Amino acid sequence: MADQTGSRIDVTLVAGGKYHDIDFARLELLKLLAEHEEFRVRVQPDYEDHEAITASSILVSYTCDVRPSEEAQHAIRAWVEGGGRWVALHGTNAALQMGGPNGVEAPRCQPVWSETLGSQFVAHPPIQPYPVQISAPDHWLVEGIESFDTDDELYLQEHADRDALEPLLHTTWTGDAKGFAESDWSLETAGTDTHLIMYLRSLGDGAVLYNTLGHCRGHYDMVPVLDYYPAIERCSWEQPAYYEILRRSLRWARGETS
Repeated sequence: MADQTGSRIDVTLVAGGKYHDIDFARLELLKLLAEHEEFRVRVQPDYEDHEAITASSILVSYTCDVRPSEEAQHAIRAWVEGGGRWVALHGTNAALQMGGPNGVEAPRCQPVWSETLGSQFVAHPPIQPYPVQISAPDHWLVEGIESFDTDDELYLQEHADRDALEPLLHTTWTGDAKGFAESDWSLETAGTDTHLIMYLRSLGDGAVLYNTLGHCRGHYDMVPVLDYYPAIERCSWEQPAYYEILRRSLRWARGETS
């Protein structure tokens, strides 16, 4: 897909789901999308109107536990293979089951989705500062960005084929993901202490750019688990580097290469 400066570019933004301040994330992403005058943006809360998604050139998603139907999964995969560009953020790869006896579970219930995205969320340790390190300093999407600390959810994921992914950001961590059924992320159990934060996943003529950063939560986003959540969490949304990476991601989505 070449740079389409001077011609309309249709974009679908999917923003919806649980346990996050979707209103905040949606607004911040719309502000960034509005920096591109050619973008004409359609917003929807899930992936079921896949005909609208596949009629677009770009998909941007910020969701959590939004599980697409098999029809939507296959349609969006085919769209990526045909040349679509997908900027997938934070919990797009998450399916959650609350209330299990051993903590929050991550059911492997959408294999086509996970394989298309290149990852499946499994757990995260309690929100705490951790370093975001640059995996590919010569790649223009992260070139010139210094490693930075962020106070965010550190996503621990499964990858069907990690070798098929092009790492851009990563961190190193081992420990206990307290509150999750799969909580043991020691080196002996996980087999690695390196966790991808942002990567490219090529698929046919298109690609997915996945970025796990960007947790956010307000007082009323844990209903019905909690009626009132005491903290306001903005995490990486408070980091200038995160906004720079998002801006570059949208340039990538429209076909720019530098």
